[in-house]
Amino acid sequence: MKLLGYWRSSAAYRVRIALNLKGLDAELESVHLVKNGGEQHLPEYAALNPQELVPTLIEGDNEFVLSQSLAIIEYLDEQYGGAMMLPKDLKARAEVRAMALSIACEVHPLNNLKVLQYLTNTLELDEDAKNAWYHHWIHQGFSAFEKQLEKHAGTYCYGDEVTLADLCLIPQVYNANRFKVDLSTYPNIRRIWDNCHKLEAFQLAAPERQTDAS
Repeated sequence: MKLLGYWRSSAAYRVRIALNLKGLDAELESVHLVKNGGEQHLPEYAALNPQELVPTLIEGDNEFVLSQSLAIIEYLDEQYGGAMMLPKDLKARAEVRAMALSIACEVHPLNNLKVLQYLTNTLELDEDAKNAWYHHWIHQGFSAFEKQLEKHAGTYCYGDEVTLADLCLIPQVYNANRFKVDLSTYPNIRRIWDNCHKLEAFQLAAPERQTDAS
């Protein structure tokens, strides 16, 4: 099994956490999103992932190639044993998916690298304007997520077991911290960040721990 990703990619970060929680060994291969105009745009990578995004999971000799982090995580959950990322109860599973998607589909895409590059390179926004954009969408998304946590959170986002919701939240908090977003008004988000980082699976998945970190 091979995971093609990038150390700072939120989506790859999610999958690294899942692999660690499930005790799965995967060769981590770097696809540098910035160097040389972005290695994700190289023809050989685009042949594997036409969206030219990371991560991409490969099993065997290109026998099974899968993109999109949530699809990868659910595949790993259903294919392999170990810790499960989704509850067994149907309604609980749907609620966890809804929480995860509120980060992965509503917050993350607006603050993804290709969007930030478009803001600065094409629309010619300055750094302050780009950061204002970033902070706006984080606050909008995290304000809603904090309310979801008031209803569902225990030790983690949904009760006292790590779920897909935690795998989506933690990379987004990491990026919010990197962009110096004030998270003081989100006590549950900050508490869950602290709780998740007591677990080795999250510690080992951290961007700074990756071999391509720079």
